[in-house]
Amino acid sequence: MKLWVIKTGDAFADVIAEHGDFEHFFLSAMGPVADTYPELELAVHDARHDGEPPELAEGDGLVITGSHAMVSHAEAWSEALKPWLVDAWQRDLPMLGVCYGHQLMAAALGGESGYHPAGRESGTFRVEMTEAINGDALFGELPRQFAAQLTHAQSVLRPPDCAAILGHNAHDPYQALRYGPRQWSVQFHPEFTAPVMRGYLSHQRQALSEQGQDPERLIAGVTETPEATGLLARFARLVASGGAMAS
Repeated sequence: MKLWVIKTGDAFADVIAEHGDFEHFFLSAMGPVADTYPELELAVHDARHDGEPPELAEGDGLVITGSHAMVSHAEAWSEALKPWLVDAWQRDLPMLGVCYGHQLMAAALGGESGYHPAGRESGTFRVEMTEAINGDALFGELPRQFAAQLTHAQSVLRPPDCAAILGHNAHDPYQALRYGPRQWSVQFHPEFTAPVMRGYLSHQRQALSEQGQDPERLIAGVTETPEATGLLARFARLVASGGAMAS
């Protein structure tokens, strides 16, 4: 079985030089799980440059990364992913969208994504879970509140009818969604470490200041986010076990 990392963008050049690119963050978090499940192969597909999305076998899973692109700009490579994601959802394959992937999954399944009316959210913030996580195979063991890394200008503005709301915070009512028994997406970045988050905030100083925020305070407030980060290893184990994990 393969767990596909669908790469939809690149990090900032200095972040890549020091910490690696988006796909490396995911592979680093999920690699130890693959090491214990020799039947699980981690694979990367760059949706912008590698042609048609990969053919998915039964038992495969997929993660869609974040991006500096915008879902509402409807770039050709991004639009080509939508019917592929719908097919994977209809086949009940395990899916996890992150940031851009969150917005793209929601849009593909009938929701709406676009610029958040309150502007950008960047930094380490707490996310609150709803009662809908009870019994959930991925989120069920998480505390009702936990810290997460966030950086996004667009959001899910309207979730699809099939979605259950799993998490929210003061900025965004749709921080985590579930579309089926093995299909989720999150606006936050479980793959980001604290140094990566600080690197992003350093790039966003001017934009955040223009938005009336204090970038230095946001940088000082960055912490590690173990509960959020743990979702990636848990998702990899869910794929490796055929989705049969107890919540």
